[in-house]
Amino acid sequence: MDDQNTAGLSKRYGYPFDTMPIMDRLASEGVDFTKAYCTMPACMPSRTSIFTGRWPSAHRVRSNYMSDAVFFERDIYDVAASCGYRTGLVGKNHTYLGPEKVDFWRIYNHTRGDRTNGDRKMLDAYERWLDALEFNVSTTPTPFPVETQFSHRIVTDAIDFIDQAGAQPFFLEVSFPDPHDPEQVPAPYWDMFPPASIPEPRANLGDLKKLGYRAEWLHDLEIDGFPATNKLWSRYLSNYLGSLRMIDDQVGRLVDHLKEKGLLDNTVIARISDHGDYLMKYGLARKGVGMPETLIHVPMFWCGPGFHAAKNVGENNFVSLADVMPTICEIMGAPIPRGVQGRSLLPLIRGENYPAAEFRSIYAEAGLGGLYYEREDRMPVSIARSGKTGWDELNGVTQSGCQRMVRMGKWKLVFDMMGYGQLHDLEKDPDELENLFGDPRFVAEQAALMAELAMWTIRNTDSLPTGPQANSEVQFEKYQTKWATPHNWYAPHRRGERHPVAFAP
Repeated sequence: MDDQNTAGLSKRYGYPFDTMPIMDRLASEGVDFTKAYCTMPACMPSRTSIFTGRWPSAHRVRSNYMSDAVFFERDIYDVAASCGYRTGLVGKNHTYLGPEKVDFWRIYNHTRGDRTNGDRKMLDAYERWLDALEFNVSTTPTPFPVETQFSHRIVTDAIDFIDQAGAQPFFLEVSFPDPHDPEQVPAPYWDMFPPASIPEPRANLGDLKKLGYRAEWLHDLEIDGFPATNKLWSRYLSNYLGSLRMIDDQVGRLVDHLKEKGLLDNTVIARISDHGDYLMKYGLARKGVGMPETLIHVPMFWCGPGFHAAKNVGENNFVSLADVMPTICEIMGAPIPRGVQGRSLLPLIRGENYPAAEFRSIYAEAGLGGLYYEREDRMPVSIARSGKTGWDELNGVTQSGCQRMVRMGKWKLVFDMMGYGQLHDLEKDPDELENLFGDPRFVAEQAALMAELAMWTIRNTDSLPTGPQANSEVQFEKYQTKWATPHNWYAPHRRGERHPVAFAP
């Protein structure tokens, strides 16, 4: 897993730059889900969904500062341990998870990392240099070798984990903090994608007003707090793409080690990212307001023994990061825990039959609730203490209010707590600049999408706590929840068609 990587940024998807040749090859050898979405476009909520198989409204971690609120019955590390797997996490965590739950723990964030491997003196100097960037864009090559970069050190740690596992089966999360800011790369990645070769995004600063006042306010805060990023947009993108290539090379190191150990043919590799990045679309950087495709559409592929589904399986089906956990459970041969909302993708990955209706759409969430913050509000965050715009202000704009999204066919619907809607035809309007919500020409499409959104919202009403469950001795004395089996799929249990006949997705 990497951090803040938008789907489609490699040659495999028609992108003009060769950013991830190794992962492109792995994707071609497995099953590549090109319609994968995060559960919420923020790190901690999304990562918690990956571990628990639950959407943020259920696991309750709805911002990057709420890990203590987490709610679930069993997570993927509980399941792996119960199945006899050696467990590990190397790299970025940014969840509720602690070292007591895993066998191997080497943690990194964006400016600090584990010191088990490497020259301590050089690592100290490197981290001081990162601190001085203050999460902005570096305008010079990183003055430290590739070996000091977190992506390289994380793979070295992963190799340590694999070597220590011996013959024991293992479950390992390899979590790169990049390409998340600060945007910095050393040679040779610094000039692999020269700024002059990078075209300006099709939707640029001139389109910002079409996104509304919250996006304009976010842009102003970015200019105030991180001015270099917006002034040097092409350098920002150059460093970002260089970081992707650096990660790809490190994935190659890891795959080579698995092959050398004779493990590659018996190992399942899942590749995901927690959410996307604006990538200077609309003149915005990093993540932020709303639920545009550039923030919520993420990469996902699976490769491993027996994973050879037809290409259209990955292209035709909408999937979520919440589906990762139940899929891994079934790969391990374990039942999906109670309260998991995601669906197992294992039958799809293996090329087996599946109900197309189960994967006809997908749903995502955004926001902490309440009203949207506005410019005149004094947000109870760092600006009140220091007078300098920082991440808290950006998060205040980003995570206020409440939105829900559904994707189906070529359509996308976003609806918020004020009753404001967005409807986009992504084939004709991939940058989401023309809002068709309320347009009488698309009444049937809007009605169908609103019904689908209502279905997902109701489906994801939390089933935990379940209350007292019946056991074999007193079968009818207590309530027994009927779980969606097999694979946590609901479609096989549906009766009748719910959509207006005028619209078929």
